[in-house]
Amino acid sequence: MSAIPLSTPETVEEQPVSLWRDAWYRLKRNKLAVFGLVIVLILAFTAIFGPYLTPYDYLGQDLNARNALPSMSHLFGTDDLGRDVFSRVVFGTRTAFLVAVIVTFFAVLIGLTLGAVAGFFGNPFDRAIMWLTDVTMSVPNLLLVVVINASLKSPITRWMEARYLETLNPFYRQTIWVDFILVFGSMALISWPPYARLVRAQVLSIRSRPYITAAQALGLSNWVIIKRYVVPNALGPLIVSVSAGLGTAMVLESAFSFLGVGVNPPTPSWGNMISDGLRVWQHYPHLLAAPAAVLGLASVAFSFLGDGLNDALNPRGSK
Repeated sequence: MSAIPLSTPETVEEQPVSLWRDAWYRLKRNKLAVFGLVIVLILAFTAIFGPYLTPYDYLGQDLNARNALPSMSHLFGTDDLGRDVFSRVVFGTRTAFLVAVIVTFFAVLIGLTLGAVAGFFGNPFDRAIMWLTDVTMSVPNLLLVVVINASLKSPITRWMEARYLETLNPFYRQTIWVDFILVFGSMALISWPPYARLVRAQVLSIRSRPYITAAQALGLSNWVIIKRYVVPNALGPLIVSVSAGLGTAMVLESAFSFLGVGVNPPTPSWGNMISDGLRVWQHYPHLLAAPAAVLGLASVAFSFLGDGLNDALNPRGSK
């Protein structure tokens, strides 16, 4: 009778762990980052579907319920026109997300392109792009936004009014698109320099790596090398910066709307709602507290998520 071995040796092949799976594992262990991610997902869901689920129209007025305190029928109360504050805050989430996503997308696109060109090709592109970056960062953000809005809003509005009189197309009466375009453009123009600096620093480090030298030896063009090898390896820190940039864009949009150079009424924005609530906060504090609390929660959530992504994607730099 042949002896039966007590144990059978088995060869276990270790499966390679991808960078993103390992980063996701570290991110899940960070409770504050998970909290931030949950809040961001809730805000994103609210921005997409919230306006269809609110009990009232954000423009609907009930003059018999003006300045009502929070109750079961109006969770955040009503304003001086009898509009439901909860519905307006929910729709303001869509405004904030729309501005933040589009502004960050264009800012990253500009910064990624200019930063990659400056870092990979060097002078004279590097010197010219960094000079443009320094000039843009030296201009006060508010001043640039005010100049753009004051210079372009009136001519564009008059042009749309003239087109409406010619065509009677009601689209030209929807001046909200003018506000959005000017806000998107002006905020993108002031938001791209940090991304360009970050990408340039990453590219300067990456371009001396052996695999870049090997790609050049194979005869690949510079643009192919940038697309296939340089940009993908520079995305880690950029993703962290984008997550924080989304929260910053929300706060900037609210600040500009608060000052009257952003999204204007009647379109709900957290900034113009805070501006309206600040005038009467001593008598009706809920008009200020509701949008301010949501804006603060969104800003903190993006900050926690950005810190968590930094620790997950850059474990050597985490404490």
